[in-house]
Amino acid sequence: MTHMKAVAVTPGVAQSARIVEAPIPAPAADQVRVKVIRVGIDGTDAEIDRAEYGEAPPGEEYLIIGHESFGQVESIGADATGFSPGDYVVAMVRRPDDCNHCSAGEADMCITGNYTERGIKGRHGFLSEYYVELPEYLIKIPSALKEVGVMLEPLTVVEKGIRHAWAVQARMKSWQPKKALILGAAPIGLMAAMIMRLKGLDTTVYARDPNMEISNRVSVIGANYVPQLNEKHEMVNHIGEMPKYFGPFDFILEATGSAQVALSAMRIIGLNGVLCLTSVTGGEASMEICPACLNLELVLGNRTIFGSVNAGRLDFEQGVKDLAAAEERWPGWIESLITRRVPLERFRETFERKPGDMKVVVDL
Repeated sequence: MTHMKAVAVTPGVAQSARIVEAPIPAPAADQVRVKVIRVGIDGTDAEIDRAEYGEAPPGEEYLIIGHESFGQVESIGADATGFSPGDYVVAMVRRPDDCNHCSAGEADMCITGNYTERGIKGRHGFLSEYYVELPEYLIKIPSALKEVGVMLEPLTVVEKGIRHAWAVQARMKSWQPKKALILGAAPIGLMAAMIMRLKGLDTTVYARDPNMEISNRVSVIGANYVPQLNEKHEMVNHIGEMPKYFGPFDFILEATGSAQVALSAMRIIGLNGVLCLTSVTGGEASMEICPACLNLELVLGNRTIFGSVNAGRLDFEQGVKDLAAAEERWPGWIESLITRRVPLERFRETFERKPGDMKVVVDL
């Protein structure tokens, strides 16, 4: 067999995702070849299919998509070390350029924007039967976590945000966070709540929809679930009341994709607290704000706001530890976030959300 099936798009052409026959990559001497088991699908993949962005490798006409991978090492180049056939692995996504941050091993903090990303920007992704990679970009997954390993890459987005928040709070000699607020109840938000509970914080998850399944998931890990709607199906007007009932919040993580929610979150950070923004919000809609009020609250309260995207090796390694800790404490909880599994031939079904969807994966 010399060819494999993969899902690829023609960048710039909407709705172009299709199954292609691609050559099975041969590992170079310093690479390993991975047989893909499953790939998680998120909004990025659907946006690339809508031609909102996405860039093929230089000189190629298509881009193999998929960046949330889980697979098993099949073969190893003569000079590759650290892995053996049969090892379960997850691949990191971003690859560095030559800027100072990338050279220091922090491609997630690239200062030039000339990095590449597998399945997104300038490099083929993982929604294929095989891929090859350098060992330095692979993370070993214990066999006990093989059913949830595909959740590692999205978890690292949370891990990085939390790691940086705790680093920011090292500005104080004694910071003892007690209460956390997670805005959003998609996988990113729920996994953020999971980590907060592992850290022992009193955690509240706030989201738009009254949803019994989400409420049950949140209660399993000992957190509060607060859905809130007004007559216009907007939750922003109610965020200001959250500290009154559940706060003050030492840490807030926003993962809703709503600019209004992100802005409202800035007004409810507790004294000396920190807000991490993780969702990418688009559009140019204007909003009424009180800039003097926001400035006054941030200054007089020693409050901090920062944004976080992508993740580095530290976050992947911490993610493996937290997956193991969560699986031991709440067996089956993480796997319950995988709500739909689709075979490769029906991959397009993963681009459309269905009622009850959390994480949707393509099983190879």
